[in-house]
Amino acid sequence: MAYKFVAILAFASLASGGVIPVHDVYHHAPVLHQAPANYAVPAPAYAPAAHEPVAIPVLAKQNDEYDPHPQYKYGYDVQDALSGDSKSQTEERDGDVVRGEYSLVDADGFKRVVQYTADPENGFNAVVNRVPLEQLKTVVKSVPVAYAQPAPAVVKEYATPISYHH
Repeated sequence: MAYKFVAILAFASLASGGVIPVHDVYHHAPVLHQAPANYAVPAPAYAPAAHEPVAIPVLAKQNDEYDPHPQYKYGYDVQDALSGDSKSQTEERDGDVVRGEYSLVDADGFKRVVQYTADPENGFNAVVNRVPLEQLKTVVKSVPVAYAQPAPAVVKEYATPISYHH
């Protein structure tokens, strides 16, 4: 009987070690690199006769909408008293020169104001200023808190376990 047990354990160890495969091993087919096949384009519902001209779609020219001297002015302002959200931005462009300013209120109670310029000669330059806001300072009000006497600890008593050893 011991020999059967040893034989079964030996077979299980060979199978788990990968020496004896327990299932079919899948090998994928080799990949052949080929040029993509030319697929046939379905014929249109209406085929023009040989003497009719065929309409060929023309792609839009890229230079049709090019503005050599772009100009714009942009700005927004958000002042939400309910949430305290306060931010604004203005920007203007004249050719390749962009000037702007934006501001927002940081979480630490300072207003961050950033003034920036960008042009081909100097690149992008920004000046950042932080201004404290007096109206955002919060005053912590001390509130007296009455502490209750903690409840006395309840100690539960359990019976001693029975010992089966003498």
